[in-house]
This record gives sequence, C-alpha cells and structure tokens, in this order.
Amino acid sequence: MRTKKVHNLKGLLKIINTLKAQKKKIVFANGCFDILHPGHLSLLRQAKKKGDVLVVGMNSDSSVRKIKGLRRPIFNQRFRSQILEAIEFVDYILIFNGKTPYREIVKLRPDIIVKGGDWAKNEIVGADIVKKVIRIKLKPGYSTTGIIKKIKSRA
Repeated sequence: MRTKKVHNLKGLLKIINTLKAQKKKIVFANGCFDILHPGHLSLLRQAKKKGDVLVVGMNSDSSVRKIKGLRRPIFNQRFRSQILEAIEFVDYILIFNGKTPYREIVKLRPDIIVKGGDWAKNEIVGADIVKKVIRIKLKPGYSTTGIIKKIKSRA
C-alpha cells in the first residue's frame, strides 16, 4: 500500500521532530525535478544513503517560473510530485513557493543537505543551517535543460 509522502511545512515539521527524537539522521535535497531523468534518480539515491530519512524539497510551479522562465515547468507540480512519490527511497516531499527552500530548511533543520556537484559550496542554500553539506557528482549527459534542447532540435 502506498503512503502519502507529500506534506505541507507544518505537517512535515511534526513528523521530522518525531524522527529527530528517535535520533534519525535527516537528509534534505531540493530541485525542480522537471522531466525526471537518471541524473535526478542517481542524486536522490545517493542522498538517501547519507542518512535515515530523505526529504525532497520540490519547487512549486510558480517557483520554477521565477527561476527558469515562463515556459517552465514542463510538467506541473502535481505530476512532478506524483513521480517523486513513486520513488521508493524518497521518504517525504515538501513543495515550496520561494526561489529557494531557505525558509523551509530553517524550520526543518535537517542534518545534511545534498546538492549536485554543479553547485559551488558557497551557493548552497541552507549550508549555514546544517551540520554537513554534500555535493554529489553529476551523472554526465543528463540535465532537464539539455533534454529540452535536444527535443527542440529534433522538432
């Protein structure tokens, strides 16, 4: 039976506080996850291995538009969250509206933040809040922007 993984900040905070009381290590990874690809899966799989619980912060549709422009996202937040929900190693999903999940990281206080290796350590939002930041080497040849360009070039 599938459980509900998507929570608002208030609900997730209760869950995370309970897990922390049980001495669980909380890992946070975030992104748009628009056109989910093997690079996303690799990053999330590796992130899960860094702790006990993986929380995925996912940009809302309005947040993606602020960052990527009016033609994005390709898939709406409901569809993107359903795909993330189906991934067995994703424990919880939090959809956030800001350009970054800083506000949510401040509230949740995860132990670890995981980001792709394309992010410089000093650019990683929430690095000042957590005990540890881990940058994961990217899977070569996979990016949503690259996939979109490839599709456009074949049209």
